[in-house]
Amino acid sequence: MIPGALLAIAAVATGASLLSAGRAPRAWLALLLTGQAAALGAAGWVLAGGPEWEWQGGLAIGGEAVQLRLDAVSAWFLALVAVVGGAGAVYAREYWSPEAHPVSAGSGRVWWSLLLATMVLLLLCSNGLHFLMAWEGFALAAFFLITLDGQGREVREAGWLYLAASHAGTLLLIAFFSVLAARTGSWELGPMRDQPGLAWLYWLALGGFGVKAGLFPLHMWLPSAHANAPSHVSAILSGVAIKMGIYGLVRFGGWLPVPVEAGWLVLGLGVVSAVLGVAFALGQHDLKRLLAYHSVENIGIILIALGLALVAYARGQMAWGELALAGGLLHVWNHGLFKALLFLGAGAVLHATGTREMSRLGGLWRAMPWTAALFAVGAVAIAGLPPLNGFVSEWLVYLGLFDALNPPAAALPALPAIVCLATTGALALACFVKVCGVGFLGAPRTEAARRAHECGPWMRGPMLVLAAACAAIGLAPAGCWPALRSVVGSWGAAWRDLPAPESLGTLGVVHTGLVLLAVGGAIGLRRRLRGRWRRGVTWDCGYAAPTARMQYTAGSFAGILTEWFGWILRPARHEERPEALFPGRAALAEHTPETVLEKVVVPVARWVLRVATLARRLQHGRVQAYLFYVILGLAALAALVLATGP
Repeated sequence: MIPGALLAIAAVATGASLLSAGRAPRAWLALLLTGQAAALGAAGWVLAGGPEWEWQGGLAIGGEAVQLRLDAVSAWFLALVAVVGGAGAVYAREYWSPEAHPVSAGSGRVWWSLLLATMVLLLLCSNGLHFLMAWEGFALAAFFLITLDGQGREVREAGWLYLAASHAGTLLLIAFFSVLAARTGSWELGPMRDQPGLAWLYWLALGGFGVKAGLFPLHMWLPSAHANAPSHVSAILSGVAIKMGIYGLVRFGGWLPVPVEAGWLVLGLGVVSAVLGVAFALGQHDLKRLLAYHSVENIGIILIALGLALVAYARGQMAWGELALAGGLLHVWNHGLFKALLFLGAGAVLHATGTREMSRLGGLWRAMPWTAALFAVGAVAIAGLPPLNGFVSEWLVYLGLFDALNPPAAALPALPAIVCLATTGALALACFVKVCGVGFLGAPRTEAARRAHECGPWMRGPMLVLAAACAAIGLAPAGCWPALRSVVGSWGAAWRDLPAPESLGTLGVVHTGLVLLAVGGAIGLRRRLRGRWRRGVTWDCGYAAPTARMQYTAGSFAGILTEWFGWILRPARHEERPEALFPGRAALAEHTPETVLEKVVVPVARWVLRVATLARRLQHGRVQAYLFYVILGLAALAALVLATGP
């Protein structure tokens, strides 16, 4: 079959790229792109309506025969892996070149190939044991990519935190797959909705896959890992890797008999992740850390849609679940595209200025017009504004939520979800107005910003491709519907004939009209004002000589908004108060900590270490004391038996 042949080509090309990664970067890139193009072709074949592909060979690993399956759900995620994985590889040719990084560039190419290979294998596995093996390989490859530049202490700590969180989630998944295999009598994976005794297992899956997805409050590893990794690695971590957690929740949400309560919990966690994710993003001064928190926000939007779909399927209310699921699945793709674009844009800024601190940037639009324009495209998309793709997927989620208001049982939870989703969109818009205004507009705040330069074609090309994809989905949303219908139908058999919403076609026409109107208006204004341009000093508030220090900083711009969430952000203030009547210096700085990690996880970990240290004193090598412990244990056991006996 065609998908099998294409996947075989992808496997051979990716394997060959591993062999050439060390010393032949051009051959590595060509082979890797060939493999990703073949994988994209296989996914496209299934999404276009082709039959599902299955393969069971004579090869056995761990005593279990290898079983692979490519259906519409796995094909949807596989296509995203191929697109973002290929774009990141091209970007890395300039951003993480062998000339600039002679020690780590070769190993980075090796781990990049392994990351893509393990993610593809993860999506194809239909055996629980092999799924766990691919999951662990994927986690390890991501760890080595995060710590690629292991010179800094902060980078190493971010890598270890990611690995610890990943293994905590893996322990839950080991329990999930082990119990599932014990209950069904096989490691083979497939639809199991007709076995109600398995319903409680989705709680384990929610914890294990939720850690990887970065839902709040299991996200504590995500901000530091995404901020400190190389920017092309941040792009694939945020755009694709965390979607493997979403894949697990979607996949087993469609295969297991999920209780209604679990669906409501997923929806509630989505609301919390969306609102608090964007709140933490507003409090950040580090550009990449800000983008990382927006990943938490967008994972929340996807979970709102998935939770509503789970509730709808459990209750048999198909009308308001199918649109929500379609919107959530489309947002998986949309977030992958615009978040990868934004991280690559942030990488171009870091490459040109050497800093991620927004208050040390400013005025970059003149020096980096391509990067600024492409970053602005990503900002419009992530804020959910027309005419780009972020608006389309959120529109579908809104349609599902509004349809859920009709049954009285769903009205109470759906209404606050609508309000919170709208609030999230407004806060995201404010956040990216801050980013674009502070970073790209105004005057340069530092010498590094004044010396900034535009990135080269190898970095610019992938950003153009991702921006074009964002625009294409926004201008022609109806073109995505056949593939979405295949995925939704594969997830739930009752939704195989999902009709396209009439508003999708109208949305495409309106978006196209908006673009034509904006372009025409810009051309007309330029012609009208040709020869009349004159430059002058911006509004100076009465100062004769305004300086860059008078501009809004990242902290002051969002100060009022972050005060609303002070109860959870817990910002730390560092003040240098003036002491004289005419002081020569005064300073105020705020730092927003990772509240869950620093205020909850770390104190609990310290308490556990103290208890463990006290317990170690019991082990001192004196046999007499050990015998005394045994006697005490036997006496306690005897007392317990006497107390509970007849």
